[in-house]
Amino acid sequence: MTMLIPVLGDQLTHTLASLRDADRAGSVVLMMEVWDEATYVRHHKKKIALIFAAMRHFAEALRADGWTVDYVPLDAPDNTHSFTGEVARAAVRHDARAIRTVAGGEYRVRQAQDDWGLRTGLHVEILEDDRFVCPLPDFYTWAQGRREHRMEYFYRDMRRRTGLLMTADGKPEGGKWNYDHDNRDTPPRGVNYPAPERFAPNAITQDVLALVAQRFADHFGDLDPFALPVTRAQALCGLDHFIAAALPDFGRYQDAMIAGQDYLFHSSLSSSINLGLLGPIEVCEAAVAAYQRGDAPLNAVEGFVRQIIGWREYMRGMYWWDMPRLATRNALEANRALPDFYWTGDTDMRCLAESVGQTKREAYAHHIQRLMVLGNFALLAGIDPQAVSDWYLVVYFDAYEWVEMPNVIGMSQFADGGAIASKPYVSSGAYIDRMSNYCGRCRFDVKKKTGADACPFNALYWDFLARHEKRFAGNARMRNMYGTWGRFSPEKQAEYRESAAAFLETLTPAEEGWAR
Repeated sequence: MTMLIPVLGDQLTHTLASLRDADRAGSVVLMMEVWDEATYVRHHKKKIALIFAAMRHFAEALRADGWTVDYVPLDAPDNTHSFTGEVARAAVRHDARAIRTVAGGEYRVRQAQDDWGLRTGLHVEILEDDRFVCPLPDFYTWAQGRREHRMEYFYRDMRRRTGLLMTADGKPEGGKWNYDHDNRDTPPRGVNYPAPERFAPNAITQDVLALVAQRFADHFGDLDPFALPVTRAQALCGLDHFIAAALPDFGRYQDAMIAGQDYLFHSSLSSSINLGLLGPIEVCEAAVAAYQRGDAPLNAVEGFVRQIIGWREYMRGMYWWDMPRLATRNALEANRALPDFYWTGDTDMRCLAESVGQTKREAYAHHIQRLMVLGNFALLAGIDPQAVSDWYLVVYFDAYEWVEMPNVIGMSQFADGGAIASKPYVSSGAYIDRMSNYCGRCRFDVKKKTGADACPFNALYWDFLARHEKRFAGNARMRNMYGTWGRFSPEKQAEYRESAAAFLETLTPAEEGWAR
């Protein structure tokens, strides 16, 4: 009789809690490619290929390390195509005496794990995923009784907990916790941007690419070229390359957007971290070591560390703190259908066309494109936040519900009513013009405020403020915005609102069934 150890597709870590100290001789590791997971939303083809290829490589590494691995490929004849079905089959196949697993990162997976014992009649030990910096009980303790759950204060606690960028006397390195003010520059012309490391697909990955091309041909996104890291060794190479080539300039240019430059100085390490190929602390320690050697400035390293032990950990905590309610939150009562250009990129708004086109090619866009172009437009236009959340979950290679949903529902769309963000992240075209080179060759004129040729973000911005004036006029961080709106004449206010309404009438809803 054996211990059955199911390892999920985002648990590709040799020190995973369920593997740690387990008896190799008396255990079978179960890994499963199942249709349910590939299609609960219609994931980007490149995302499916990344996960399956990384899983297959991890299974080979486990075998080389002495583990017995039962790997169920997607096209196995008897594949039930659900985690629960495959666990039940494997329990019989291996005469399992018990099941030991790490808690799934997504709510629906965790719910399924609770049913494994009933389905199999076996004892199921569900271990906490201790690859995160902040255990969920600790996050709940932090959140309990607070009137506001602001990331900045959580982040400071994580700095103290880890000691990252802290002095010996317990103060933040450099005297400040946050150097975001130094990270808003636009790159000058002629900058040489470092391309991320690319990895040629080997035979294992080529087999996965063929499978995905055949079985998921109607899913969103480009499959080729595929050059993402699918092993720990490749992920470590990607980390080393980022630290040496991009981290020094990551900070000051992290909010910039440049047409034709998909990655700029960003790391794109999120795919490897979220799969489990890299650990969050080892990535942060590599960045801090570069600062200590004098190879990267403090503002760059602090901004990078904040994204990982701040935002990433905070979003995971807020996800579990608010689920399952989070999934249906819609505080602003937004109900417009997602426009079709989110799938096609066919729009005259260059910022959106560039961001969607890059997303289609790479399954990647950096955080400002996601928040201040794609998310900003959806929020201003009043698009259904669940549709927006589904779209983000589909299209990005690092999108798992535990990190994607609170970012979109909370931070991007303000659908949680302000539990995560203290004000909505909205802007007119001026912000996009300041932080990018998108506007110069756009059909719309970012300087024009209303009319058919004006940047749609301008009228949509003021229309959003007018629609939600009762909710936000008293928000201290929005006082200046509403002060300006109040100084507009009634005629000018009406012109903005009419221009916004006319533009919104031109939007074509996406066909049903693209996301689910």
